[in-house]
Amino acid sequence: MSNVLYQGIAGSIKTPVYGGRGGYSMEAMDQFRKHLCKYRYYIGGNLTSVIPRSYWQKRLAFHLARLDAMTPEKRAAIIGRVNYYNKMTSSFAFPRAMNSECQLYISKKSTAYKMDLKNVLRFFPDDINCSYWFGDIVTIPDFPTFLKSRPITAGTENANSVLLKLNRVRHYYVVDDTLSFERKIPGLMWRGKSNQPERVEVLRRFYNNGLCNVGDTHAPGKSTDYVRPFLSIPQQLQYRYILSVEGNDVATNLKWIMASNSLCLMRKPKYETWFMEGQLIPDFHYALIKDDYSDVEEKVNFYNDNPGLALNIIRNANIWVEKFFKEQDELLVELLVMQKYLQLSGQVPVLESLK
Repeated sequence: MSNVLYQGIAGSIKTPVYGGRGGYSMEAMDQFRKHLCKYRYYIGGNLTSVIPRSYWQKRLAFHLARLDAMTPEKRAAIIGRVNYYNKMTSSFAFPRAMNSECQLYISKKSTAYKMDLKNVLRFFPDDINCSYWFGDIVTIPDFPTFLKSRPITAGTENANSVLLKLNRVRHYYVVDDTLSFERKIPGLMWRGKSNQPERVEVLRRFYNNGLCNVGDTHAPGKSTDYVRPFLSIPQQLQYRYILSVEGNDVATNLKWIMASNSLCLMRKPKYETWFMEGQLIPDFHYALIKDDYSDVEEKVNFYNDNPGLALNIIRNANIWVEKFFKEQDELLVELLVMQKYLQLSGQVPVLESLK
């Protein structure tokens, strides 16, 4: 088996992985890569946390100045993303004093969430107030709040749900897929936990379907009748079609599917994150399937007969993913999302470009 290069979230790590006779298994090497990405993420976060906050605050002007140096087209794209993540248009006041150690909503305590939030907050004054809500959030808060996920709604109905790139170490792990679409197994793949009715329906409908390889990866104590062995991302990417099914909120596998040479099949999503799932165009960025999954076999057969159409969608998906790994642009967008939040709450001066 030829070398395969994996790309991770922390600093776009790339490491050669070997397989084949006498080498490490694909699953073991993928687990090693994931652990390496996590170690680099947490070690890097801990090391930068000892740098005085005054240093980061001095760097804010430098990062914001990049916006003025951009072409009008790129500047418009950046501001468009900022206003998508932070849809608020009116000023607001806090119901009580808060800081980065406080929350209005009871939620999970997560080092990854906290680290990602603090990596943005450190660019701003020490005494700023903000509301945040960690975890898989599928409801809209009553007050403007930073979170990872929100329901997809029309217009500004979800404006109180202000998105940041939280828990990125888990949600932005992708691999460099060197296996072409044509060389992949012409069937459908899905692995996941049966933690939602939609996922149970997928397992029930396709577990014994010869065109599909789907399985429940719950721990033995929580097993169902649909258990199959865990498969690493590279193992799953040996299939042409990967099913993306929302779980507690978004589908974690959506990012690495769209970054690969496999075609993503999914229903129209109900929830979105920093990845802007609500802006994905059906049959342009992914192959749309019916809510009841009744046309999955039809779609697989259709794209097997029309590989050119599948390749066009895969190409569009790859382009969509690219922007989320441009680290300087990502930081700028996050800083502008925070800047807008603090402007509207009267805590920092208004930035002309965000008026």
